[in-house]
Amino acid sequence: MAQEAELLYRTVQWDEGLLQPAGKKAAGPLFDIKSSEDAAVCQLHLPHCETKHALVFDGLLSVVHITDDGMTILEPLEITDTHVVVKVPNLSSFGLVWDYVRRFLNIRLPIKGQVLLFLRPPLVRDQILNVFLLQDNIPLHEVYRRQRRAKYIEISSECELYVGKSYHVHCEPEGFLIQPECKLFDSTYGPNFHPTFEVFLTPNMETVTLSVQDEERNTVWERLVLLEGPRAEIQQTNPGRVPAEDRVPAEDRVPAEDRVPAEQKLFSVRTEFVNRVSDSVLNQLLDKLLEHGVITDTEMQSIRTKHGADKARDVMDTVRRKGSEACSVLITALREVDEWLYTALNFS
Repeated sequence: MAQEAELLYRTVQWDEGLLQPAGKKAAGPLFDIKSSEDAAVCQLHLPHCETKHALVFDGLLSVVHITDDGMTILEPLEITDTHVVVKVPNLSSFGLVWDYVRRFLNIRLPIKGQVLLFLRPPLVRDQILNVFLLQDNIPLHEVYRRQRRAKYIEISSECELYVGKSYHVHCEPEGFLIQPECKLFDSTYGPNFHPTFEVFLTPNMETVTLSVQDEERNTVWERLVLLEGPRAEIQQTNPGRVPAEDRVPAEDRVPAEDRVPAEQKLFSVRTEFVNRVSDSVLNQLLDKLLEHGVITDTEMQSIRTKHGADKARDVMDTVRRKGSEACSVLITALREVDEWLYTALNFS
């Protein structure tokens, strides 16, 4: 930082159509960065997941700068064991990329990976352990916020993985369904994160030994995993109907003083929403509003023909006219597709 300023950033989706013609492939999240002072940021340090052995190859890593005018490739000032340092011309979107030819045709090198585990709430019979194989430079919180009510299992996660190589998951004791049987490891940087594997466990399991194996059945990661123990039965002194407040999970309960009507919440941030929301986020919101029956096909097609602030106003006002439930759907959808804006509007 060259001076004190407010810095805001969020991760956005890569456009492979820009990378492929340049012979590049995403090697980290794409960060959309804004600052209250244009000249405040002079350098960025972007995290990478390359091993020390890979870093001896010049030109393997570079940084792309994406603006409305297109994409520019920036050569790093320095590459450390953990970060790529680059000079910043002006703020917009920045991301780390591999040279496709060097990585996939000339050399096959491992990257630093991570194994993340999330235990989904028990179903009628089974509980499901989600297993994620990801690059080490993907922030945990980006994955965590997509898992809804699944419990993150904190465990040492470091391993080395090869892009383009298939992996299996093995579980002890044996006998549990694991799907898929094997999966090709590829670079993926969101915005959605889906489990690489699912392990279907019985409800009374407290520990399992989990391992990740490569195509030759060599173990690349293995840990003893502590699961949730059997849930204590809830004792009710009154066998009648459970109050609605008690049926809501504790993490989802809203304090009484914060129970502002959804219509009022939206109206209070209408101007800021119109000024800040991007066209890509608006399109994702429209899809979710249609999916939940808040808007009709005709309304969606009409809104999509508009642009910029007019499009944002139409989304906001169409939903507000449909009542509190529709407004709540919009707020929830915004949290799912753009948590940065959701937080900036003080919905969290």
